[in-house]
Amino acid sequence: MKSQIFFVLCVTFLLTACGADSLDDFLGGSVSKDDNNKTDTVPGNSELAGLAGNLLDFDIFWDDLLGNGFIDAAEEVPTDEEDEEYDDFVENASFKSQINIAYDGTSAIVTGSVSNVDVSVDGADVTVNSTAKSVEYVLSGSTTNGSFKIYSDNKIKLTLNGLSLTSAKGAAINIQSGKGTYLESVSGTENTLSDAAVYSNNIDGEDQKACLFSEGQLLFSGSGTLTVSGKNRHGICSDDYVYIHAGTKIEIVSSASDAIHANQKIIIAGGMLEMSPSSDGIECEDGNIDIRGGLVKANITGEASKALKAGTDVNIMGGQVLLLTSGDAKYDTESADVSSCSCIKSNGSVAISDAVVYMKSTGSAGKGINSAGTVKISNSDVRVITTGEEYVYGSLNTQAKGIKADGALTIDSGTVWVRTTGGNGSEGISSKTALTINDGTVCVNSYGDCISATNSITISGGNIYCYSDENDGMDSNGTVTITGGMIVTSGSSINESGIDSQSTFKITGGTLIGIGGDTSTPISSSTQPSVIYNGSGSSGYLFTIAATDGTDVMSYVIPRDYSKMVVLFSSPLLDSGTSYTIYNGGSVEGGTSFYGLTTGGIYTAGTSTATFTPSSMVTTVASSSSAK
Repeated sequence: MKSQIFFVLCVTFLLTACGADSLDDFLGGSVSKDDNNKTDTVPGNSELAGLAGNLLDFDIFWDDLLGNGFIDAAEEVPTDEEDEEYDDFVENASFKSQINIAYDGTSAIVTGSVSNVDVSVDGADVTVNSTAKSVEYVLSGSTTNGSFKIYSDNKIKLTLNGLSLTSAKGAAINIQSGKGTYLESVSGTENTLSDAAVYSNNIDGEDQKACLFSEGQLLFSGSGTLTVSGKNRHGICSDDYVYIHAGTKIEIVSSASDAIHANQKIIIAGGMLEMSPSSDGIECEDGNIDIRGGLVKANITGEASKALKAGTDVNIMGGQVLLLTSGDAKYDTESADVSSCSCIKSNGSVAISDAVVYMKSTGSAGKGINSAGTVKISNSDVRVITTGEEYVYGSLNTQAKGIKADGALTIDSGTVWVRTTGGNGSEGISSKTALTINDGTVCVNSYGDCISATNSITISGGNIYCYSDENDGMDSNGTVTITGGMIVTSGSSINESGIDSQSTFKITGGTLIGIGGDTSTPISSSTQPSVIYNGSGSSGYLFTIAATDGTDVMSYVIPRDYSKMVVLFSSPLLDSGTSYTIYNGGSVEGGTSFYGLTTGGIYTAGTSTATFTPSSMVTTVASSSSAK
């Protein structure tokens, strides 16, 4: 699995880093001009760009590339009995006795007899009372009016061997035991479970919250398929925890409430899991959701529903995950607040590493990642789309967000694409404390701020692109510190900025161009020179800074019309005491290109608009003519 993820990440990185996906098809390569000095094409590698899509029109579908050539994760069975997960593996359990239950229309045939196990049959409803240890129950056959219910003082193994079980009275499988159940779908078999829409066989003091319900742990294995329809509440539910092992294939085609629900924790170590519930996809009330591998797909339609919802943390540590939500936000009477759909909702933190995670939310005020704690992304391909408008209920409101963290948000490596274009308040990547980018490729197109933080934004490396339709490209209510990386950020016209800092703004390294109707100014104690250019510009025209000896420092294709254009540029190529000229138009060949910014190319001069010689860390110049 690691090799497959590495391949996917490499391809994604190449597609992005080769210049694909800029706002106006700025794909890298050479930049040419027409007779009016306006750039009409930026050729680059169009074949790669076509495969990648671009930031404006990439999309995420249920039948996306996820799963193509899918190789399941390999699990290592623990051999140390002190390992806390030792008992979660059926390989470490032994079942010496077996009872077979074969469903046949309106009846069920029981074969096998075990001391201290009592099996009663009423039509096709089977009830087991057991105090015995090490018993395996094999269920097979078909019925449209039957069930399996068990009371057990010990762990059991439940083997599904070509079972089609539909209950007309309650849960299809009801495990009234606080001990664990190893549930195995036999290789090569198809197994289906469906419960009643209305439960008529409820017993006081007993739960049956799902089509497949257990008071104890549910431990899934086996390479056969299991298809579940939850007509009353959840599809699968454990009042303890759920563990899905590699090789398992589960499809929850419908559920009135959550597809999978547990109290303590949910672990997906591999396998293939698909779900289409009317409420949340996977919910763990009090603990973590851990995805360690496999293919997980969720299509969520209910109002304010969550594809992954954890009482504490969500950890995606491998595998491929596709999460779609389409429900609108709503007013929650219980909390007296508004709530919206989220692809990932965590009351703790969210960590994504060595994984492919695609998320799309189309309902009002939908979120990609919504974390009450921290968010950390490393060595992963993460793509987020939200399209919903702001949701307003009286004096309350909520807006769409791509990736939102109440705590610190860190991107260490990988590829992150975010597009949030739903209107007022839609933001790309935001933290209510500190946002840090150490490496990777981060590309954001947002109606509001692309990258924002309450306390600080720190960038030490990577390739970052921001394009805001109506606000700042990068916005910190506190400090901004840039020590490395390639950064291209575009705020809207008028008073919005490429970079907006409400406190200290310091640059000590990296290459940065910020363009907008305004900008924040780096402090004088910055150790890398910057230039601020004031003028105007039109979409598609080339803006260039070159040394007087003809050396091209940078060329940038202006992404939109600016009646007032403020450009902030900082680079280690700017030398104090060297004279530079700013040009409009012309052309540039070769060099390194990223979202319209080319460095190290060979420039053919256009029209000179200003000259400057850096004599301090920040030099301000004004144009003699607009970039047209």
